[in-house]
Amino acid sequence: MSDVELDKIYHGDARDVLRTLPDGMVHTCVTSPPYWGLRNYGVEGQLGLEATPEEYVGRLVEVFREVRRVLRDDGTLWVVLGDSYTSGMRSRYDDDRRKYKTARAHDMRPPTPKGLKPKELCLIPSRVSMAIQSDGWWLRAKIIWHKINANTESVKDRCWTTHEYIFHFSKSANYYFNFKGLGKRFRRSVWSTNTSRYPEAHFATFPPELIQPCVRSGSPKGGVVLDPFFGRGTTGRVALEYGRHFVGVELNEDYVKMAERYLAPFRQQSILL
Repeated sequence: MSDVELDKIYHGDARDVLRTLPDGMVHTCVTSPPYWGLRNYGVEGQLGLEATPEEYVGRLVEVFREVRRVLRDDGTLWVVLGDSYTSGMRSRYDDDRRKYKTARAHDMRPPTPKGLKPKELCLIPSRVSMAIQSDGWWLRAKIIWHKINANTESVKDRCWTTHEYIFHFSKSANYYFNFKGLGKRFRRSVWSTNTSRYPEAHFATFPPELIQPCVRSGSPKGGVVLDPFFGRGTTGRVALEYGRHFVGVELNEDYVKMAERYLAPFRQQSILL
């Protein structure tokens, strides 16, 4: 652990970076991987552009296998994940339009995967959670994130989706869990918060309020919190605010720079504490 720089964002593929970290150094991992089939972030090797759900799930299992190795034996994993539909009438991925304004080779969505039908819900969270569980994790809870201010959708032949999931895993049967760190309204299986946006990114990110109970219940003060899909850095912010350290990994170099700007005032606050 002495060889690892804490409170740092490592630029690179999550699997590659995690392999460089020592066993058992992390107390908890709180993360939200790119969702399958929804957005092109314009970075070679990104998750979410796989042709099938099976390929996507397989890559995530590889990432979280490395996460399990770097976790302490009493460590936990929290995964925020939303579902996806097959392409239906959509032919392109959503783009990160603030930087990538022209069509690219990966813009076209693949055909509807074998075994699924157009317009069909893919049950990605269920597939991912069951695969991670089969790989050796203890699945302890499935929490529903009720998004209070969720956007309406253009579809008129089904209900609008206003929730995502948070899966709580543990590395072993007995693990660190500070029940008091949850707060009374987060001790049940439905958590209601607003979504969050950041001026430098057009995409929605999970709000600090959503993951505060994950960080606080999954790690002690002075502990280490990992996020292998760091994005704008919300996990790092919450870790610093509550007296923890973080280790972040992010593939997109532009997002690394964005996260550094976002975290700057919280780093200063942490020093003052």
